[in-house]
Amino acid sequence: MTDASIIALYLKRSEQAIAESQNAYGRYCYRVAEGILNDASDSEESVNDTWLAAWDSIPPTLPQSLRAYLSTLTRRISIDRLRARRAEKRGGDGALLAIDELAECIPSSWSVEKAVEDRELIRAFNRFLAGLPETERNLFVARYWYGLPVAEIARKFSFRQNTVLTKLRRTRLRLSAYLEQEGLQ
Repeated sequence: MTDASIIALYLKRSEQAIAESQNAYGRYCYRVAEGILNDASDSEESVNDTWLAAWDSIPPTLPQSLRAYLSTLTRRISIDRLRARRAEKRGGDGALLAIDELAECIPSSWSVEKAVEDRELIRAFNRFLAGLPETERNLFVARYWYGLPVAEIARKFSFRQNTVLTKLRRTRLRLSAYLEQEGLQ
């Protein structure tokens, strides 16, 4: 089923929209949640919450890309769940650290909740990522989209951890300069 067909089901308030969303994007959303939470049970709950959030927000929102919209909802929900879990045990967490690392590049008025609405910032991110060499783009996405720990990224891409950290820092500096040039910082 196409994204447009699934969105049409949401607009008709058909519960089939949730089933079709889950069939089309359930595994993808689970991978996004698992990359942030690193816990199967919490990841499943976040994905289930994603379907409810989509149900509540479509309409009035009409996403251009259902996959991007659902993954953004999953990320927001997973980050909120991670923050709640962190507040409970007051421990350090790699995914939140990755998000905090990006905070220096993102305008202070920006939030994950606002990301769905802030199309210009999303377009700027996409242009920036498209201009990166493939390796740097993959490292950046692995760290800041999937929330993978630096050690895992280093293993996955056959780099030393210090190399990954250096490449990520340089990419963040380039992103910050790019966003400033675009008038978004």
